Amino acid sequence: MPKYNIVIIGSGLGGLICANMLSKEGYNVCVIEKNKQLGGCLQTFKRNDCIFDTGIHFVGSLDKGQILNRFFNYFGIMDKLKLKRLDEDGFNLIHFNGREYKHAMGYERFKEELLQQFPNENKGLDTYIHKLNEVVDSMNLYNLREIENNNLIDNSYITSSAFDFLNSCSDNFDLKSVLAGANSLYAGIPDKTSLYIHALINHSFIQSSWRLVDGSDQISDLLAETIIANGGTILKNSKVEELVFENDKIKFAKLSNGELIEGTDFISNVHPAVTMEMVDQNKIRPAYRHRIMNIENTISNFTVYIVLKKNSFKYQNYNYYHHNSKNVWGANSYSTDKWPDSYMLLTSANSKSDEWADSLILLSYMTYDEVKKWENTTVEKRGQEYLDFKHQKAETLVDLVEQKYPQLRNCIETYYTSTPLTYRDYTATKEGSLYGIERDCRDPLKSYVPSKTKIPNLYFTGQNINLHGAIGVAIGSMLTCGEFVGLNNLIKKIADAT
Repeated sequence: MPKYNIVIIGSGLGGLICANMLSKEGYNVCVIEKNKQLGGCLQTFKRNDCIFDTGIHFVGSLDKGQILNRFFNYFGIMDKLKLKRLDEDGFNLIHFNGREYKHAMGYERFKEELLQQFPNENKGLDTYIHKLNEVVDSMNLYNLREIENNNLIDNSYITSSAFDFLNSCSDNFDLKSVLAGANSLYAGIPDKTSLYIHALINHSFIQSSWRLVDGSDQISDLLAETIIANGGTILKNSKVEELVFENDKIKFAKLSNGELIEGTDFISNVHPAVTMEMVDQNKIRPAYRHRIMNIENTISNFTVYIVLKKNSFKYQNYNYYHHNSKNVWGANSYSTDKWPDSYMLLTSANSKSDEWADSLILLSYMTYDEVKKWENTTVEKRGQEYLDFKHQKAETLVDLVEQKYPQLRNCIETYYTSTPLTYRDYTATKEGSLYGIERDCRDPLKSYVPSKTKIPNLYFTGQNINLHGAIGVAIGSMLTCGEFVGLNNLIKKIADAT
């Protein structure tokens, strides 16, 4: 039986990044993935010759010198990615209160574009832009500066409300709504979402925004190649059922087929609460276990994956966000009888044509409660009532989208759908949550999950450690790996990568 230095549970982006970093540093790593496909939210699927992303639909800060560019260079994958830069004059199009507004790329262009529709808001936009840059500059990790203290919640912007900050920028309700119009990128809630989250995510995409041509799984495939080239092992179709202890430390990851994978240290890339379910309750302090198991999670969503008829729908090199009501902060407040209150629409970038889209993705918030009655079922075995539910939801969503695109139904060849249960089963997120645990600026300690757990040789990685998204997960993975090879050592190597 082989023994590994590091056993990593889950091959989401965080798990693959940790395996890349640690194998690069000489550790013998083994990544265990329950599905046949690697990647977690990087997974794609193919239907009718169309490639659909399931989680990461676009990425930011990939220009030379920007943070994700440096990470990807360090991983050795940057020059191998197939990328398409979104429209600089409007990478996001926000439909709000009957009008459309653009988020442009680069702060100067961003301001100029919004001033065309808000000519009296020069001061408000300056305040907004200055604060976003101030927040980002305050975060040493996001600037790859060496640090003495890696306490992520030791920052005043984490305890500041994004909603309150926007109110301080301007009295113009429409402008504040437009600035928060891409809210679905972080499932923002007025009294909970921190300025830190809003600023880092929006800054990233304003810097530069990109689609991954022919699917986001190219990231996971390239990371996997480097892991194997470094001597690492990747096991697919292998579900970890239990973490087996010897005294106070984990010795084995026990698979569903009974096989034992031995390791010195273990890193879990699955949701912390799901990880705790693998641990004998007698091996962890009840208070710690209770806290992890009861952290609230972000909302999930319902997605329609549309296969388009050939040359019927123009490719849109931007993301479209629609809001029915005047409340763009709708993550926790939509009414099921008025669903959908908002949606995000995007056309996937493909190598077949720059002019025509071959597929379309529609996303709208959905709570786990709407599908809870089927929670004990498995993929493709949920019954006719569930299929009818999905069909009704899809038709309702398409009806709304047709108000913007009246001929959409004539362009549809067929479509497929996913619900919170789909996300739960394919990504091992609790209740299919979009972005893992829900962070609350009023009490950041309550949802703070450090990479080091109360079990001596168990560590966490992934979107719950720092922040979701490619950059957030990369930073969190760096924190996890820093426990083994020194955080400042890693920071310097990544900062120097070009």
